[in-house]
Amino acid sequence: MTDSATEPIRHYRYYDLILAAFAVILLCSNFIGAGKAAVIDLPYYGPFIYGAGILFFPISYFFGDILTEVYGYAHDRRAVWMGFAALAFAAIMAQVVIALPPAPGAYMAKYQEGMETVFGNSWRIALASMIAFWCGSFSNSFVLAKLKILTKGRHLWIRVVGSTGVGGFVDSSLFYMLAFYGLWPTNEVVQVAVAQFFLKTAWEILAIPLTYLVVNFLKRKENEDYYDTDTNFTPFRVKV
Repeated sequence: MTDSATEPIRHYRYYDLILAAFAVILLCSNFIGAGKAAVIDLPYYGPFIYGAGILFFPISYFFGDILTEVYGYAHDRRAVWMGFAALAFAAIMAQVVIALPPAPGAYMAKYQEGMETVFGNSWRIALASMIAFWCGSFSNSFVLAKLKILTKGRHLWIRVVGSTGVGGFVDSSLFYMLAFYGLWPTNEVVQVAVAQFFLKTAWEILAIPLTYLVVNFLKRKENEDYYDTDTNFTPFRVKV
């Protein structure tokens, strides 16, 4: 068990794999589902509007919890900055591709129109997502790391639900206001943001058994269970 930032940097078997999965999920959540408001008709409630990105984004918090719980805040901080850079690159390249003149023909003209519809607002979605993701992810990681010390490593479920509640509130509040205010009706922006917060928290509760399974597996295989007792919690660094 590691509990000091003065320990030498270790190399882990599964950290890079989790990092890659984290980045893929993050990109999917922002470029496949983020721009779509979906609806489901619930019994006794009626139409319930939610963002389609909910299919992906809570999984990134799942990975964030695992990274902080097993490897520590600094390793999750590196993952957050990597995800931030991936989002920035994807947003820039989306605008570059849209700006390229399409080849002649009806098919390509229709294709260009579709790309502009889907990705034309990607700069705003990506900017909102990067700000919300950055703030929410660091809030999630900070709360989890502090709760781990407070609970002396017991009651993992309290840490993952509590940290996701804080991080999800910060993320949902910022993202939908920054990305869609003025594009969607204001009441719909608020409704979707509130729905996303509750759905993310509910998803985390449902995923608790899987979280225990993965965390215990990694702690055993990596021989690591990090406590951030001497960690510098500044988000403005990448070094572990």
